[in-house]
Amino acid sequence: MANKDSISKEKAAELIKKFGKNEHDSGSSSVQVAILSERIKNLTEHLKSHPKDHHSRRGLLMLVGKRRRLLSYIKSRNIDEYRSLIKDLAIRDNL
Repeated sequence: MANKDSISKEKAAELIKKFGKNEHDSGSSSVQVAILSERIKNLTEHLKSHPKDHHSRRGLLMLVGKRRRLLSYIKSRNIDEYRSLIKDLAIRDNL
């Protein structure tokens, strides 16, 4: 589960459909944050059962940093979209 493609194509398509403007909008910031959040959740579960996997832990920290930068960008552009996104994804507002 701790590989580059840690979410299935079906789950990614579902997230794109939910957070994107259409079903082909995989590049918008909201979709990227949703996909990163799913990968972070999966990687966190992996690290609970493999606590000494430091390579995956570093990958997790890099994903969290990327998500944080994207959320910061969304917050600076459209605060209402930011608030609805963190509510839908159930992540904390710490920016």
